[in-house]
Amino acid sequence: MPQGAANATRLMAIVVDPDSGLPRDALATLQVLIAALTHFKVKIGKLDAEIGRRANKDEVARRLMTVPGIGPLIATAIAILAPAPETFQKGRDFAAWLGLTPRQHWTGGKQCHGATTKMGERSLRRLLIIGANSVIIKRHVHASAKPGTWLGGMLARKPPMLVRVARVNKMARIVWALMMRGGVYQSPVAAA
Repeated sequence: MPQGAANATRLMAIVVDPDSGLPRDALATLQVLIAALTHFKVKIGKLDAEIGRRANKDEVARRLMTVPGIGPLIATAIAILAPAPETFQKGRDFAAWLGLTPRQHWTGGKQCHGATTKMGERSLRRLLIIGANSVIIKRHVHASAKPGTWLGGMLARKPPMLVRVARVNKMARIVWALMMRGGVYQSPVAAA
């Protein structure tokens, strides 16, 4: 059986099927696991509904959900966990607070950029990375990842993980701008 949460329903159907050919000794244990999975599925559904309700009720979260890759969970987490946008002078400062800016050092009067620092708010950074990853994985659906866009060009030229982190950095700056200035996300027009 293939692994992964997407295959849980198929696995549950096999266990319930009396003609599946599974050993009788294993059925009792598997049925306990199915009961637990069903219980968790119901609980997760209730939590998803509650998060969606809270996100739709919060004005900032509703505006943040207009950004590709930010859904109810990420928008609610940002609205609750992030400090006031006035705390930061610009979007880069907010991205630095999340730990999304490259390490900088100077040598011979020249500024050099290193790897991403990762010295910031860990939970929000992880959520934003998951959101950016969803945009990149489903790039055939998202207009912001089509050929001719910034993300489409980056995906053609750069390693995938570097593009993910660059996308998260850009998302963080967009989030700060939306929180600071209001309004909703406007997708840039693709270059011809």
